[in-house]
Formats: sequence, structure tokens, C-alpha cells
Amino acid sequence: MSPTALKATPSATTAASDAFVAAHRDAAIALGERLAALIADADAFIVATRAGLAELADPAVIDGIHSVTPGLGLVLGVRLPLLEAAHKQLRRATKQASTAHILDVTDRLLREEAADVRWFGMWNLERLLATDPERTWQLMRRSAREAGEWISVDTLAHPYGAGILQEPRRWVELEQLVFSPSRWERRLVGSTLATLPHVRLAGARDPAVVAHGLALIGQLIGDHEPDVQKALSWALRTMAELDSETVVAFLETETATARDTDDGSRAWVIRDSLSKIHVETAERLRARLEGVRRRPGAPSTSRAAAAAAQFASTGAAQRPVNSPLEG
Repeated sequence: MSPTALKATPSATTAASDAFVAAHRDAAIALGERLAALIADADAFIVATRAGLAELADPAVIDGIHSVTPGLGLVLGVRLPLLEAAHKQLRRATKQASTAHILDVTDRLLREEAADVRWFGMWNLERLLATDPERTWQLMRRSAREAGEWISVDTLAHPYGAGILQEPRRWVELEQLVFSPSRWERRLVGSTLATLPHVRLAGARDPAVVAHGLALIGQLIGDHEPDVQKALSWALRTMAELDSETVVAFLETETATARDTDDGSRAWVIRDSLSKIHVETAERLRARLEGVRRRPGAPSTSRAAAAAAQFASTGAAQRPVNSPLEG
């Protein structure tokens, strides 16, 4: 449920933060209970969420989270354990609530300016996929289009993975995102692949996940954006845990391409993914990439970038219009 990204932000486990969390945990649980009582009134729910999370905020969090998340914008600074405690109580107290009511408040939460309020809403998405997948997927698409930093993208990755496992035709959604002009939507491809095997649903670790995953990584590897590269190497490390032999074969091919074309972007992803394969193989691939480095300003060399450029030259590339959420 929780965004893994938040656990990696500064000051997450200091003694001061532990003390702050302990002092405010009861208030967080009480907030979850208050919000549950307001679930049928979206306006009141949003007002209470803003006020309640502001009361739980720790100003010490704000500078730290901005230091690792450029472009984050407004954040209240609620520590992850408190956000989780409030949401856990909300979820527990709304087990019998109408899907329509939960969907309405989630829609509103995802439109909020403060990032931690939006993350609070994102944690509802996987739950909603089970009862209203089509309208929930609309919310997820909109959130992906509006994302402007990596924490939001990586928080969306888990429900994206759950949605794909529940309805495999949604692999097409990721296949389309590899061509997106937004680096955050392209990062979502890698983040989803990295987290999908950890979703607690049938098929999460099936061979088909590796096959689909490597096909998509093969489209994106060579992307010049570091945010995309990090997600791709994360995904490759995850895929290697499922099928090391197939991933090694993929890395062998990509290493040859990176070496022959002096492709530093491709080489960076390969190097960063080697920790999950046999050490001797990793050292051999690393040696073959010696001297192949990223260069500032170098264009993307991915197959997806080449295809997107071709589409753009014909005027065929358009971003989809955001569909309104129906009542």
C-alpha cells in the first residue's frame, strides 16, 4: 500500500522522527476515523483531510524531501508512518462503504495541490480496481499524465501493476506509454515492471511478466532521461530475480549494442542492473562496457524515441484527451 519511494527520503528513520511519529500516531488514527465518517460527503472529506494532515505535518520533512525530489511542489511534510496509520484506519472503517463514495473522494484527493494529499488518494486505487476498474483506470491515467516527479510515478506503479494482472489487455497501456513525450510516463513503464512481481495477485511472477517486461525495456533502453534509466535498471533487477537466464541473454545483446554504438545511456542502465545476476557474468559485461559513458545532451537512442520522432514528423503523435470521470 505504501509508496516505496517515501521510505527512501531523508530523515525517515532518525530518533527525532521516531519520536515525532510516536507522539502523533493516535492523532493520525483518529483522523482516519473522522474521514471514514465523512466518506459520503466529498466536500467535507477534503476539508477534513487538508486540516488533519496539516496538523500531522513535520516541517523537518519538507527540506529533505525536496532535496531528493526536484519539481515536487507543495508538500505538507507528513511522515510516512503517520500517513499510513491514518489511511489504514480509513480503510478499515470503510470496508462496507459505497464504491461510488470512495471513488468520489479519491478523485478529489488526486486533484489536490499538496503532494502528500495526492499520495493519500493514490493508496485507494488498488482497492477500487477490484470494484470499479474502468473508472479507477481513468483516475490512474489522469494521475500519470499530471505527474511531475518520481515519487508520484512510483506510487502509481503498484496499482498499475495490479490493474494489468487483473486485466492483461492493459499491457497495451504500458506499450503506449513508451512513446510518451513525458519522461514521467516513460518512467512509469519501468516502475510498473519493477513492482508488478510484488503485487499479491495471481500471475505476478509468471513467465509472461518477464516476456512482456523485457519487450518494453527493449523499446525504452537508450532513453536519455536519468529518471527513466533508473526505473529501467530497477525493472531489470526485478526481472533477473524471476528469470536470470533470460535477462542475462537480454543484457548480452544490449551490451553489444552499447559497445558497438558507444551508447552511454544504454550502458548506464546495463551497469546499474548487474547486481542481481551471477557475479562473473556481471564482471564480464562490465568489462565490455569499459569507457562507454553517458554524455550530457546526448539524444535518446531507444527504439521508442525513434518511432515517436517518426510519428511526430507525420503529425500522427497526439496525447490522448483526458476523459472526464462519469458519475
